[in-house]
Amino acid sequence: MAPVLAGGVAGGGDHKVNFAAPRSFTTAFKSDLKETFFPDDPFHDFKGKSFPIKAKKTLQYFVPIFEWLPKYTRKLFMYDLLAGITIASLAIPQGISYAKLADIPPVIGLYSSFVPPLIYSVFGSSKHLAVGTVAASSLIIAATLEKKVDPSTDPQLYLDLVFTATLISGVAQLILGVFRLGILVDFLSHSTITGFMGGTATLICLQQLKGIFGLKHFTTHTDVVSVIQAIIKNRKEIRWESTSVGVIFLVFLQFSKFVKQKKPKLFWVSAIAPMVVVVSGCVFAYLAHAEKHGIAIVGDLKKGINPPSLQRLNFDPKYISAPIQAGLITAMIALAEGIAIGRSFAIMENEQIDGNKEMIAFGLMNIVGSFTSCYLTTGPFSKTAVNYNAGCKTQMSNVVMSICMMLTLFFLAPLFSYTPLVALSAIIMSAMLGLIEYEKAYHLYKTDKFDFVICMVAFFCVAFISMDVGLMLSVALALVRALLYVARPASSKLGNIPDTSIYRDVEQYPGATDIPRTLVLQLGSPIYFANSGYIRERILRWVRDEKAKKDSQGDDVEYVILDLGGVTSIDITGVETLVEIRRSLEAKQIKVVLVNPRLEVMEKLIVTNFIEKIGTECVFLSIEDAIDGCKFSLTRMKDYGSE
Repeated sequence: MAPVLAGGVAGGGDHKVNFAAPRSFTTAFKSDLKETFFPDDPFHDFKGKSFPIKAKKTLQYFVPIFEWLPKYTRKLFMYDLLAGITIASLAIPQGISYAKLADIPPVIGLYSSFVPPLIYSVFGSSKHLAVGTVAASSLIIAATLEKKVDPSTDPQLYLDLVFTATLISGVAQLILGVFRLGILVDFLSHSTITGFMGGTATLICLQQLKGIFGLKHFTTHTDVVSVIQAIIKNRKEIRWESTSVGVIFLVFLQFSKFVKQKKPKLFWVSAIAPMVVVVSGCVFAYLAHAEKHGIAIVGDLKKGINPPSLQRLNFDPKYISAPIQAGLITAMIALAEGIAIGRSFAIMENEQIDGNKEMIAFGLMNIVGSFTSCYLTTGPFSKTAVNYNAGCKTQMSNVVMSICMMLTLFFLAPLFSYTPLVALSAIIMSAMLGLIEYEKAYHLYKTDKFDFVICMVAFFCVAFISMDVGLMLSVALALVRALLYVARPASSKLGNIPDTSIYRDVEQYPGATDIPRTLVLQLGSPIYFANSGYIRERILRWVRDEKAKKDSQGDDVEYVILDLGGVTSIDITGVETLVEIRRSLEAKQIKVVLVNPRLEVMEKLIVTNFIEKIGTECVFLSIEDAIDGCKFSLTRMKDYGSE
């Protein structure tokens, strides 16, 4: 017969286990909702405030410009003015280059750096994020939409679908932000993004060989094999003039990055390098009549600001599948990239940004952008880094950039019509080479082989199959890993650190000593249907191994103490698992003791009558209390046996 414990507070003095009645469903449900959708507790300082103050703070929370603009000063504006002009000089060549990458008119790239930054400056929460187009999303849009429409044969329809994809992307981002579903973006793990961006950068670099070599014919496929085959097939079209100019531009751009790395204070050298390439390329093309030597130029760029494009949105069932696919994929990629970059620069200043507010800002700027002849924008790393290094203080730098872009569209746009395509290819290649983070991949290999595999799957699948397949496979692998953590949670046997009341994992601390006749196990995950079977088998295996060990030492196992401090929740299947464990161990004359069950776990154990079945005397506040209780019961049994 198993010994009987003395009580649930043995050795605990006045500190007792809380067996209070479970909270109501409404209270528990509200708590769960708050932790799920408002983990940052954004309204924590609303308590005790009057209604006008609450209304003001609410407005400032949802529209951040009302928070920083009233405190704005002339001194801050001088910093933002310099930063805004600097990032505008980068936005012009990038806008033209990435529009070319998306197979849309270059002026659309310029439009996209005019309206969206204004929207972000009102709703965005990051002081440092600079809004603009990005290469990865541009390529995804082109690769997806070109399966439905050829931009060379029907450019108007193709452009309509680009605007539609941008709208869908914005709506998806807005929905995620409004319903605070930022958790979905977290499924794009760091290793997935590293591999995806590296694979995409490799593709983009190879595709720019068309512009560098001056090829007239190329492939519409994006995989490495197709690109290499296209270069070999059309090798007779290669123009040495174009290749020479491209190499010179590329070497210059890479040298400017080298200068920035060696002398961080000279960041502006790297920032203005793309503009220098564009301007010098325009002058060269104009004076040397580059087109006559096989060096193609951008062509006509009309003056004027964004025309409305609301009427150009195309929801024709024949084509809509492509914009939906492109919109949803780019929405997630743009959010993951933009939020990660915004957080990275905020951390440098010991600040925080709200990911859900960023989603709303991104969504609104892409929705409005789709109505004003813009395509997808987010927070690119290169432009944000330049903005930060230029000393930006608030979101006003985006407003300054937008005004500079407006002036460019009004007065300077035609001047960029002489920009050689080879110059744009060099700018894109230089930017993409920085996204192939081989050092980060090597770090993943040294620290976590599974993360490295996820990274490599994303990289090679994007490079050799397609971007959507690479993204889906790497996300699937990351989910498999997460499911493995969920379905096979860690548990450990605890021992006593000599001369202390501390109990630690015996594998981590080999010097920890066993407790006579007692096995202490620590569970570190929720107990529910997905892992309850494994937890049951693992506990029984611990008991089997411990009994074999203690039997050889002339000892026995009479108590199993389960430390539930790390068990955050439990479902009905989990409770039934504990019932089965208790029943199996009692058949072996072993008593189960629980330690420190959390509030949600205790409530579930009370309402399912599990606590009533095992008795409150079998629930303790700490491991030390539980062991003292077990020793007390063993002493009583020994005294009882000697009488």
